[in-house]
Formats: sequence, structure tokens, C-alpha cells
Amino acid sequence: MYKEPAPFKQQLSLAYLWLVPPATVAIGFGIGHVSYTIYLSVWVLNACLMMLSALHLGGCRLWKQGRSGRQQVITALLLFAPWLLFSIFAGMGPLPSTMRGWVDAAAEQQIRYTILMAGGLLLLSGAALLKTQLQTSGENLYSVLAFAVLSMAIPLFMINMAFWGYFLNDAFRLFTANPTAKRPDWYGPIKSLFYVISVAEVAMIYLAIVLFAVSLKITGLLSRSAFRWYIGCGLMAMLLALMPPNWPQPFGTAGYLVAIPAIPFIMPYLFGINLIRKNDPLGT
Repeated sequence: MYKEPAPFKQQLSLAYLWLVPPATVAIGFGIGHVSYTIYLSVWVLNACLMMLSALHLGGCRLWKQGRSGRQQVITALLLFAPWLLFSIFAGMGPLPSTMRGWVDAAAEQQIRYTILMAGGLLLLSGAALLKTQLQTSGENLYSVLAFAVLSMAIPLFMINMAFWGYFLNDAFRLFTANPTAKRPDWYGPIKSLFYVISVAEVAMIYLAIVLFAVSLKITGLLSRSAFRWYIGCGLMAMLLALMPPNWPQPFGTAGYLVAIPAIPFIMPYLFGINLIRKNDPLGT
């Protein structure tokens, strides 16, 4: 059956939303840190454009379709809201490569990881609404499993982000104040513990994404090609996250990339965009 092409405004909105994560990563690693007065201004502009794009893409139309339509819009916004926040990282650049650099930028690192923690809460909230709506549509297995896995992963994610943003700041401050002093005996075991926590929470987030993709496919909210893409990328990312960092290249670098805290949030962000594009609210 012939499908009428989307209006240009919707196509442009979709393209803009798709480009936000790769553009953030490319600018952050390619250009590096810039003045906060610049990146805050650009971030506010980008956030406004993302919200405007979401409205043009289908948010306004769904909102007018009653209670279920409004719930679908809220679910979608919660799923892609983390990347609305994370786009600020384009101006912050990559993490400092030295302890001195970390200490000098301590306040900014705390802001970075606080934003990541906020993103985790938004993702969990969106996933809770998504699970409820998928259950209303009749899918009661994979949606429940996905939310259960994510409910275990996000607390670990929050603990890991607090470790990076706050514990390491204080530890590096002590180490740089007395660089010749012997590292405390507990420092090595703590690093090993949080490596395990990091691997576990990243792998579980990807597993939850795979399970949600199965649920969305069963309820008809994902096309066959999109479903295969989510499953393939989710399973591959999960396996790469589980690989030891000392494995030969390119596995070590690939494992590092998929475990960057903001990266696992990309596929839920795309789930949100997909929900906004749907004309019919979930459960109808």
C-alpha cells in the first residue's frame, strides 16, 4: 500500500534528533573542552531545538488524542530526555587524562556525573511508563523482564557515577597534594570492585534494551528491520562490555566505547523518538 511521505518539517525534525548523539560525541572528542559560557549557550539552543523537533515530529498530534496519547508523549520524552541533558557534554570534552587535570576541573566533573545520574533517573521513569503501556497492549513477559533488569542496573549505574564524580575527586585531590605518598591499601580493591560494577550495570542496561525491543516488536511498535538493528546492536554491545579491557584491538577500544556512560542511553533515546512518530497511542 502506498505510504504518503512525511512532510519536510517532520523529516527535518527526525534528522535533527537522530544527529544529536553522534554530533555530541564527535564534537566532544574532536574539539574538546570549550568555555562554559559558550557551551551552555549552545546547549540551551540545542535543547530548545530538540523539544521543538519532538513537537513537530508528532508530539503535538499525539497530545491531542486524549489521555493515552498524552501518556505516550510523556513516555517518549522521558526516554529521550537523558540525551537532551547529555548534549551538554559536547562542550565539556573528554575526561581529563591526568589526576592534576581532574582536580583542576573537579567542579565540572561533579556536574558531569550529576547530569548522568539525573539521566539514569529519567530513563528508569520512562521505562516504567513504557512497561505499563506495553502491558496494556497485551505484552506481559518481555516488558516486565526488561524493567526488572533495568531496575537492578540503574542503582548500580548511580553508585558508579557517584564514585567517578565524587569519590575520585577527593581521592585525586589527596594524591596530588602528596604525590610521593604510597597509595592506601584499599585503593586497588576499590578500583576492582567498581570495574565489576561498571561492567555489570552496562551489560544489564543493554540486556534491558534488547528485551524492550522484543516487547515493542510483539506489540507492533517496531518494524522488522528496526527490531533486527536493536537486537544486533544490543547483543553486540553487551558482549563487548563483558570483554576484559586487556583484550587485543579492536575489542579493547570497542568495549571502552560501548561502556562510556552516556552511550547505552542512545537506544532508549531512539525508542522515544519512535514512540513520538507513532500516530496511534499505545494500547489502542
